[in-house]
Amino acid sequence: MDPVSVDVVVIGAGQAGLSAAYHLRRRGDGRLSFVVLDRERAPGGAWQHRWASLKMATVNGIHELPGFPVPPADPEASARDVLPPYFAEYERRFDLPVERPVRVRAVRRADDDPNGRLLVETDSASGSRTWAARYVINATGTWTRPFRPWYPGVDRFRGRQLHVADYVSADEFAGQRVVIVGAGISAVQLLDEISHVADTFWVTRREPEWIEDDFDVPARVAAIAGVEARVREGLPPGSVISVTGMHWSPWARAAQARGVLVRHPMFASIEEYGVRMPDGTFEPADAILWATGFRAAVDHLAPLGLRTPHGGYRVADTRSLDDPRLFLIGYGPSQSTVGANRAGRDAVRQIVAELPVGEASAA
Repeated sequence: MDPVSVDVVVIGAGQAGLSAAYHLRRRGDGRLSFVVLDRERAPGGAWQHRWASLKMATVNGIHELPGFPVPPADPEASARDVLPPYFAEYERRFDLPVERPVRVRAVRRADDDPNGRLLVETDSASGSRTWAARYVINATGTWTRPFRPWYPGVDRFRGRQLHVADYVSADEFAGQRVVIVGAGISAVQLLDEISHVADTFWVTRREPEWIEDDFDVPARVAAIAGVEARVREGLPPGSVISVTGMHWSPWARAAQARGVLVRHPMFASIEEYGVRMPDGTFEPADAILWATGFRAAVDHLAPLGLRTPHGGYRVADTRSLDDPRLFLIGYGPSQSTVGANRAGRDAVRQIVAELPVGEASAA
């Protein structure tokens, strides 16, 4: 089957992908051809997989998609119940061409022409298809690549180990002793939640640096800027927390007030029934919850050969410095929801500025 030619292929229909699609529709004025390929079976991106106790009142960093505000919602409503329908209505309202479920297997060059097409190879229930695009906007995020570091004895543990991506409810840990690993927002939020029904033991590699100021939008924007230099150099994106420090969220203060916000140094190894601390003491555990973040889901970009020896991609202003036909949004400085919206707009702005629209069907 011959490749289907379009101006732009957007990979992913989460916050970043839908933002890009909105601007492609708006700025292309109907003449610019594009498609959005999403591996999920339904709209909502990663929100549809979040734990039920993540309420609208406590969701970190919600920023509305461009052009259509989030409808009013009960602050106590689960984010995974409110936001996927919002995403679905967004796709319908702006007539965004989202195809799902589609798995992107690989992105590769059609030939040696630096101005030629990028081939996006996919699989779906209806079969395989290849798209030939002038530009690819990669918006695959991180949710599908949870990161869990290796520690000696990790395979010996007889209790349960899970990542926050697998977390459902604190109730499943009732009466247990749970080791929570990580210094990020999710770690502290789940520490507060689980500690109501279980004995928690919180460990981090470094002592968190607590910031008294509220974690408001200006603080987030500053954090995004702090990560930008890393991706320009091709280093793996650092977390926002590594730049800003930990801010006193409501759940952090709640955990502190109950005396459970007690940080311990990272354990040295894992044993059958618990963890061995650096000083040799033993801490029993029924479960280990890894709140250790995620990595960019970009394995399908490997055929382009753009990954640096440091393990990252060289990106500036959302664009690959080594192949300008590729944009990475929701990556590095645009990992947050605020950053993802801005990145979608900026990527499309660059494309529209240099692409003679309306030529895809003839190419």
